[in-house]
Amino acid sequence: MNSFTMVEFPTSSAVQSAQFLQAVFGWAATPYGPEYLDVDCGSGVSLGFQQDRSEAPAAPLAVIQVGDLDTTRQAVIEAGGTVTVEAFDFPGGRRFHFREPGGNELAAWVPASEG
Repeated sequence: MNSFTMVEFPTSSAVQSAQFLQAVFGWAATPYGPEYLDVDCGSGVSLGFQQDRSEAPAAPLAVIQVGDLDTTRQAVIEAGGTVTVEAFDFPGGRRFHFREPGGNELAAWVPASEG
């Protein structure tokens, strides 16, 4: 099961970004710390807003839920991709970042229960 689940954006204000989307589209936000908010867009897709510049992606970051993180990491490498951020835990799961041969950075993740 591989499915697109979110896009993470850098932002100068996670709160203002989330409030804007709530005002325009009615989407509710869940805070995960003072500088990160997750906005539920429905249909299993969310938008993450990262205000912490040391953790924010340089550009929007597409995040793909996968069935097995280690298998996906190996497939990325075998297909010519480069791991840019090694696997790390976050509230709700574990993920790693990678760059595909065309230069775009993406992330793969698994929910905490699937490790």
